[in-house]
Amino acid sequence: MPLPPALVLPAVVHPVPILPSDERRRDSATGPAFARGLWRIAAADVSSGNDVMLLHDGPATFDAMCEAIGEARETIVLEAYIFRSDEAGHRIGDAMIAAANRGVRVRLLTDWIGMRGIKSSFLATLKNAGIEHRVFSPPGFRPWLGLIPRDHRKLLVIDAKVGITGGVGIGNEWIGKTKRHRSHWRDTAVRIEGPAATDMQQAFDTMWQRALKRERRGMHRLTRRAARGAHLDPATAEPALVGIVEGEPLRLRVARALQMQAISAERSIWIATAYFAPSWSEVEALLGAARDGVDVRILVPSRNDHPWVTLLTRRYYRRLLTNGVRIWEWKGTMMHAKTSVVDGRWVRVGSTDFNPLGVAINYELDAVIEDAAIGAKAEAMFLDDLEHSREITMRSRKVTR
Repeated sequence: MPLPPALVLPAVVHPVPILPSDERRRDSATGPAFARGLWRIAAADVSSGNDVMLLHDGPATFDAMCEAIGEARETIVLEAYIFRSDEAGHRIGDAMIAAANRGVRVRLLTDWIGMRGIKSSFLATLKNAGIEHRVFSPPGFRPWLGLIPRDHRKLLVIDAKVGITGGVGIGNEWIGKTKRHRSHWRDTAVRIEGPAATDMQQAFDTMWQRALKRERRGMHRLTRRAARGAHLDPATAEPALVGIVEGEPLRLRVARALQMQAISAERSIWIATAYFAPSWSEVEALLGAARDGVDVRILVPSRNDHPWVTLLTRRYYRRLLTNGVRIWEWKGTMMHAKTSVVDGRWVRVGSTDFNPLGVAINYELDAVIEDAAIGAKAEAMFLDDLEHSREITMRSRKVTR
């Protein structure tokens, strides 16, 4: 029986023209396309004209944080999942107290689980100095008893002009002064000066309202986008382009951003992640890129502060390796970074790990940067990390069957 006319397929299908690699590179997600794509797929505010600096490990990050706090004139906001009353915590706390004493408004938002064990006397000292403190999601009679979701973000913003974010918590693990660790944790953060710091400030304000149970869900992004004039064309200003991605429960924004980059990647996808237990859709995105000739590399810790995560991570090794993905394990003390660099051009630095908690459940914050100079530095940092790591091959007994 012949098909109805409406269902008859054309006899000739015209192929989509294939552009030369250099033209595809220029035509891929750069400039306005980068901003529009990141907004559509990850609801990220994107701005241009930002001055970006990568920060290697906790000591450099704490130095940058204290320097920025010391220069504050109007406002300081600090959002910290891990916040301890140890040497690192006192250093940041003392800097904030000094700022509060000279008239700067200081707000501190901590997570109830991340701040467990903190001394009440330390918090009282901060409060007596005039620092406003809120605790996100203490336990109570509500869904999941308040245990999830958590505020897993790490964010400092000064005068809405300078922001620092990444994987570094406020604790002695990041300076190597704990009984369990002989040296500091390996981690990465980023300092951003420019319009993106305003987006980071607004991201903090949203979480502050959540902690006070005052958020009007779904409205803050529309208001922020309208206030920014629906985003000016990023191609009219100098880089770096920075998108601030706010991970929220069940939104999967960082996972979708990874998939967008996996589709666009032409040369390389290099990922460092502390707690790697991705969904199968994320695995398939990486496998598809590797099978298409993209250099896909993953760096994970060999010794994890949660040992069961390492056992779970190694269950992915065989499938990844057999499809061309290369894997390294960090040989030193805990590798806690949450970064990626794609084609030496896109760099992600933030708090999100590729696991269900990070991608789908907790509140997270990541900076996605498009800038060739920052990309080159991120690649150099990643390659240096591989020099202190051990590559996993199919012959390794760590590859589970």
